[in-house]
Amino acid sequence: MRVRAFLFDFDGLILDTELASRAGWELLYREHGHELPAELWATVVGTTHAPFDPMAHLEELVGEPLEREALNERRYAHEIALIEAEELRPGIAEYLAAAREHGLKRAIVSSSPRSWVDMHLERLEEAVGWDAICTADRDPTRAKPAPVLYLEALERLDVAADEAVAFEDSPNGVLAAKAAGVYCVAVPNEVTRDLGLDEAGADVVLDSLAELPPEALFRRLAKE
Repeated sequence: MRVRAFLFDFDGLILDTELASRAGWELLYREHGHELPAELWATVVGTTHAPFDPMAHLEELVGEPLEREALNERRYAHEIALIEAEELRPGIAEYLAAAREHGLKRAIVSSSPRSWVDMHLERLEEAVGWDAICTADRDPTRAKPAPVLYLEALERLDVAADEAVAFEDSPNGVLAAKAAGVYCVAVPNEVTRDLGLDEAGADVVLDSLAELPPEALFRRLAKE
């Protein structure tokens, strides 16, 4: 396999925003005397159009309408405060450096809005050097697990599916990458660790990207 491009998910892969996102909703649920259902929350990870609506579900549990705007503002503030303490996940910096060293193209493929990705890349001082940033921008037809974003990234990078490696943290992301025909390395975080990345079809599942350095991945791919 000749690798010409690395395709990175963003939330939970480059930056661990998933734990903070869940924590924001857990805060609201607990304030109202309930727990956020883990099995339902799992359906929203890595996509934007899961059937589970946490605010509507909380209202059902409480038995009355809630002040949605005010609660969402508090939830979001809590989430951002947690995310601002996060840095690049282990191994990411090494893979970005390897892409530069080997002349590989690199892209972000995310179901999140472009503004969200840009905001965090600026803070991390990683906004420069991407050949493409493909985001769903609240369009459910583009969001994972549909392969739309991956197919778009391949087209914009002008690489074939079998010349790219995708890095994902969620089943929805893995499904999207594999549906586009891309080799997928899955690196779960605390939120996605038990969500069945193997079953989703990941080619490799790691506890941390740091445990498989770029050169080791290249050697592995050369044998496959």
